[in-house]
Amino acid sequence: MTAANAKKLLNALATPEQAAAAMRFFKTGPGQYGEGDVFIGITVPVLRKVAREYRGMPLEEVEILLQSPIHEERLLALLVMVDAAKKATAAKFKTIYDLYLKNIRFVNNWDLVDTSAPSLVGAYLIDKPRGLLATLAKSAILWERRIAIIATQHFIRLGDFDDTLKISRMLLKDREDLMHKATGWMLREVGNRDEAILRAFLAENAAKMPRTMLRYAIEKFPPDVRRAYLAMKE
Repeated sequence: MTAANAKKLLNALATPEQAAAAMRFFKTGPGQYGEGDVFIGITVPVLRKVAREYRGMPLEEVEILLQSPIHEERLLALLVMVDAAKKATAAKFKTIYDLYLKNIRFVNNWDLVDTSAPSLVGAYLIDKPRGLLATLAKSAILWERRIAIIATQHFIRLGDFDDTLKISRMLLKDREDLMHKATGWMLREVGNRDEAILRAFLAENAAKMPRTMLRYAIEKFPPDVRRAYLAMKE
């Protein structure tokens, strides 16, 4: 249950072909959102299997993986943390949450955020003040803003939509396409559970929303309704 052993196993499972494909998919070229990220080539299903084998890894070893320059090692760390949080006492969960925030700069691609934010941030804050989310939503760092909105997925699953709507309003002028997609996705999740709430949000904000955000939010609506909303952007 050491980071060194986990690294050895991942290296044995890696393939150059998968690494090349991942580097293209996650936009690691100059000027792209994942610039400089390093992949060794391991699929998510394989990583999830490895995470089960390393269930219970000491957090100090997990932190070593989380600080790795290799994407798959960081993702493995987050998968282990998510699994640990599910069964954690309140004190242990706080330790995991604090470790996550301490190392938030390493949660620096959309899959890392989407894998971890609902379970490690949203779930922790469910019965606590949530001011952190507004702070993250104002960050100059793309991934921190994405954590802010994606964390609210945990609340949405429990029928609590207020923070999703609040953070979505804060992100209406965000310039990043990845944020438009993430925010529209969370709004769609709200609409899947309460269409009236989504429609009320759209009545107030549709004309101001980036087109991609709007398109994602209304994806489940009938074609004629989607056309009517999108016409507001023309």
